[in-house]
Amino acid sequence: MTAVNLFANLGEAAAADQPTVLARLEADAGGLSWTEAARRRGTFGPNELSSQKPPSWPVVLWSAFKHPFNGVLVALGAVSYATGDLKAAIVMGSMIVLSVGLRFWQEMKSLVQAESLRRLVRNETTVVRTGAAPVNLKASPLDVRAVDIPTADLVPGDVVIFSAGDMVPADLRLLESRDLFVTQSALTGEAMPVEKFDPERIERPLATAANGALPADVLDSPHLLFMGTSIVSGTARALVLATGNRTYFGAMAAKLGGTRPVTAFDRGVRSVSWLLIRFMLVMAPTVFLVNGLMKHDWLEALLFGVAIAVGLTPEMLPMIVNANLARGAIALARQKTIVKRLHAIQSFGAMDVLCTDKTGTLTQDKVVLIRHVDLHGMDSQRVLEHAFLNSLFQTGLKNLLDRAVVDRAQELGMRDAAKLWHKADELPFDFVRRRMSVVLFRVKTEPMLFCKGAVEEMLEICTQVEEGGQVRPLTEESRRELKAVRDRLNEDGLRVIAVGYKRLTPRTRVTVQDETDLIFSGFVAFLDPPKESTAEALRLLAHHGVTVKILTGDNAIVARKICRSVGLVVDHVVTGVEVEPLDDVALGELAERTTIFAKLSPLQKARVVRTLKARGHTVGFMGDGINDASALREADVGISVDSAVDVAKEAADIILLEKSLLVLERGVIEGRRTFGNVIKYVKMTASSNFGNVFSVLIASAFLPFLPMLAVQLLVQNLLYDVSQIAIPWDTMDAEFLRVPRQWDAGTIAKFMVCIGPISSIFDLATFWVMWHVFGANTPAEQALFQSGWFVVGLLTQTLIVHMIRTEKIPFVQSTAAPVVLITTAVVMAVGVWLPFSPLAGSFHLQALPAGFFIFLPLVLFAYCMLTQLVKVIYIRRFKSWL
Repeated sequence: MTAVNLFANLGEAAAADQPTVLARLEADAGGLSWTEAARRRGTFGPNELSSQKPPSWPVVLWSAFKHPFNGVLVALGAVSYATGDLKAAIVMGSMIVLSVGLRFWQEMKSLVQAESLRRLVRNETTVVRTGAAPVNLKASPLDVRAVDIPTADLVPGDVVIFSAGDMVPADLRLLESRDLFVTQSALTGEAMPVEKFDPERIERPLATAANGALPADVLDSPHLLFMGTSIVSGTARALVLATGNRTYFGAMAAKLGGTRPVTAFDRGVRSVSWLLIRFMLVMAPTVFLVNGLMKHDWLEALLFGVAIAVGLTPEMLPMIVNANLARGAIALARQKTIVKRLHAIQSFGAMDVLCTDKTGTLTQDKVVLIRHVDLHGMDSQRVLEHAFLNSLFQTGLKNLLDRAVVDRAQELGMRDAAKLWHKADELPFDFVRRRMSVVLFRVKTEPMLFCKGAVEEMLEICTQVEEGGQVRPLTEESRRELKAVRDRLNEDGLRVIAVGYKRLTPRTRVTVQDETDLIFSGFVAFLDPPKESTAEALRLLAHHGVTVKILTGDNAIVARKICRSVGLVVDHVVTGVEVEPLDDVALGELAERTTIFAKLSPLQKARVVRTLKARGHTVGFMGDGINDASALREADVGISVDSAVDVAKEAADIILLEKSLLVLERGVIEGRRTFGNVIKYVKMTASSNFGNVFSVLIASAFLPFLPMLAVQLLVQNLLYDVSQIAIPWDTMDAEFLRVPRQWDAGTIAKFMVCIGPISSIFDLATFWVMWHVFGANTPAEQALFQSGWFVVGLLTQTLIVHMIRTEKIPFVQSTAAPVVLITTAVVMAVGVWLPFSPLAGSFHLQALPAGFFIFLPLVLFAYCMLTQLVKVIYIRRFKSWL
């Protein structure tokens, strides 16, 4: 068979008639055969974008390396090598290998774990194919040729069936459609849905310009569907024109690359990074000039200045940040939670408001039809029959309610009766009408329209009501009685849907204008109980400072009942009708004190999230339906579940594979632990560096020799880096984890100025002891002086890890994780051992006298006591520590 000739210009496919398009792709409106589809899969490859595939290890390695701090170290290493200081260059190279290697290892580990979980969540597409289907594929109940296949297996020439909530998985040309509206915001930025229709529709003109040309922008074509868009409402069949990187979206992604929005956490880390680099660019030349002018050895002063620059470079920050995020992602992965965007973990920790749709997230995904009642609330088989015919034949938005209706009707033996009916037309569900209709007929009878939807919207279009087999006008008294029945069912925690019908005269098609003058049949009521873990999850979120708000399209009575059953205290209830006229300022004030927002439209949900963000909150949103997609995108962290529609899973940052919601609390804890360990490192490094430079400047001004050689400073800095490797695995105090945490870069400088000089006090004490007590006061004895400060400086720097990691008394009220205790203890032991080791000569160190080890524990103890005292004063003054 010849190769398939794809359309180079999608506009061509939009303008061509259906037979021409099918012939060009060697396809059939009845679908490809399974054999031909497999052949094309081999030719065109999987329907995946290059940007969606995990990066290869060289890309991850380069990403781990390309950071300003590593650039600084490379430049300083090159200077050291050029000036003949090979030892310094080797130490700097070791620092780069340590930082980059650990970051690379953590990122690869996280990618492997995430990819293994991602395979568990496969988006599927409904296609029509001929021949024997593989036994593991799920067939459509209404068309045995329609099956759900992995989206990656889609090929050019496939015929795809769409309904509301589906993601468009490729570029396609419509073959037939019904009331089809698509959101193309991912491609055009336009928030409003656009209508699409097939060119063969006689009531629609072919989309051409006035001169007969194709639309200037192919995205404006109403006959094409594009990868990355989603179906808002309606149904369609469409022919696949292009897949993977050959799609419009694929070409655009290849040019632009997938860049994610910069979060407050990213901006905070970046601002601190450049703050410390600027500090280094000022202080290193200052130290160089002071030593050059005082000691007149400019080469040695240059090497010492380079060593100071290295010491001021927090080269481990990228590793600490990524290792923390990767650790959080792996911890959540073990609980069957996919973190699609790694930095969402930190947003999880900063989250102080969680907005959630109740259906499918707080409640179970096993909806059961409990009641089917008439005007007076009495059980009625006829009401169930009308609802069953509507649910069975509808092909629009697939949901749990329709499945529950069909299951209940089949239990009562109604399936055979449905075989007498034939479908003529359909009006799919949308979130404006909030109802859907099917038109059915039996042989030699008039067509019947069966409609079901939200109660208020159904009452608006009904003028009659069925009572005891008779039809009579729907009076105001009857409307009040129907609403009373609805309210009683709602108060029992049941979700209520209204059902109606009417006879039609024979016609070609029906429109929404035909949904008038209906006969009200009755109600079908569903039980959608809360998940077992919901109450405990909400209690834990409240304990950790997260306020939960319900944003639902359901009515207020049902929402309030669900809240009571899960222990959520309801302060205030607002409906979509009340929200609509408010401006953003007024809505923001109202949102602060409201627990339940009921009867909201999808855009109103997103607007509530947006106004809460504007008031300084970090907002999470959890939802699983097509009506939640806008809010999921708007939120700082979007959370969905595995059973969600494709568009919701695509919009979410985090997907829960397990039904338990307790993982929400775990995500909050991981986010706050991530933030805590990062800010812990930043404050340790900033304060330690500030104190060291202060000490160096004083010593350089008064000593006849360098207080420490360049190579000694570099070795000390390398050992200090090793002591901090375990910080991502450290624990945080329960008090720290109890409240939301957001980045405040302004506290860094304040912390640095207050805490940094403490070490300088003990550095100066060490200088005095080495000079006056141990006689290290001439250039000939400088090795002894430098060895003493090397040990004291390293041990105080390492102890600061334990002093700063908690606002409590370290080792007494709060102890670091075992891995942190081990790494810091090993580094301190190595620091004490080095002056006595065979390596001492290489680093110009010498053995310290026994008396030094009487002074050492005293200075370390005094250092810890003073730091703890300043910590207490700092917390009282500024009301926080980390």
